Amino acid sequence: MKTSRHVLTFLVMPALLVFTMHAAAQSGGGNLSTQLARTPPMGWNSWNKFGCKVSEQLIRETADALVSSGMKAVGYQYVNIDDCWQVSRDAHENIVPDQIKFPSGIKALADYVHSKGLKLGIYTDAGTLTCEKRPGSLNHELQDAKTYAAWGVDYVKVDWCNAEGLDPEVQYAKFRDALAQAGRPIVFSICNWGVKAPWRWGPSTGNLWRTTGDISDDYDRMSVIGFSQNGLEKFAGPGHWNDPDMLEVGNGKMNRDEYRTHMSLWTLLAAPLLAGNDLRSMTPETKDMLTNAEVIAIDQDVKGAQGHRIWDEGPLEIWAKPLSDGSQAVGLFNRGESELKITLDLKSLNVAGSAKLRDLWQHNDLGTVRDSYTAEVPKHSVVMLRVSQ
Repeated sequence: MKTSRHVLTFLVMPALLVFTMHAAAQSGGGNLSTQLARTPPMGWNSWNKFGCKVSEQLIRETADALVSSGMKAVGYQYVNIDDCWQVSRDAHENIVPDQIKFPSGIKALADYVHSKGLKLGIYTDAGTLTCEKRPGSLNHELQDAKTYAAWGVDYVKVDWCNAEGLDPEVQYAKFRDALAQAGRPIVFSICNWGVKAPWRWGPSTGNLWRTTGDISDDYDRMSVIGFSQNGLEKFAGPGHWNDPDMLEVGNGKMNRDEYRTHMSLWTLLAAPLLAGNDLRSMTPETKDMLTNAEVIAIDQDVKGAQGHRIWDEGPLEIWAKPLSDGSQAVGLFNRGESELKITLDLKSLNVAGSAKLRDLWQHNDLGTVRDSYTAEVPKHSVVMLRVSQ
């Protein structure tokens, strides 16, 4: 997963980078967002499918599957271990991995993931304990950051359980500064569920921040989270992203149309794309959805703009996202309970006259339309377009 577009500065000038990171931390501004995550992070996380059932074997096999499935080829690169990998602290207060589940240790696992051209992510908590009651990082921020760096970790997610009485803006800044002194570029994922509006202070603290509570493999929950992101677009951009939580695509409790809505909306939102299914046993439909290069290109567009809602009426919504080549990505969403027509007025995109349309799920050019375009959209589904002149 060593994709050069994210880490070129570090690869070319590592000594200067370490100095810059240290200086930034000393000045109280250890944010690395100008160097890392220039497009929304893409990869996989263990939590949605496996919960606490994580292991070295699972992570190795998932890394293998990320490559063999074609997901790496379209941009997925992080293999992230969520909660339950850690069990205690040793006599020196160093964090200790579960030696039964991770017998080779995290360093050896990181080496294996790196050998696949991928990157390893890990999980901790800003409070005293993680959500599953494992040791948290409170008062151990620098020690843990240096441990992760020594292991070769590339991404860290910091949760917000057991943090009563703490100020997230203060605590996450401590972790930011610790990572800046760790001596290794590590993407910093803030996971405090939207407490104290992290989009307001997140851009100076981390590379991504959760804007809501947890997602679940349920259309109603997914759509409430996704469609509530309107208005947050001004806080996102290269190096710092609103995070509406991980993908549920392929976990089985939504149908194809609902998962398409999920994937389409997340890419229009310039959201991190962290698959949460079992990559080792994907159906062809799930694999095709997660590896649709035309849809992924919308998420990964270098302009880094987050889309927003431009029209709604009853259960119908139209969202648009400006792209770096001057075109726009548009989603026609039907949140209703029956098939309905949705009409896109080109004037709502500030497009006068005619435009060329391409359907990104059907991989089909729709030709040139004048003034408007109308589509029949199934219930809970979407028509996703690229609109250009």
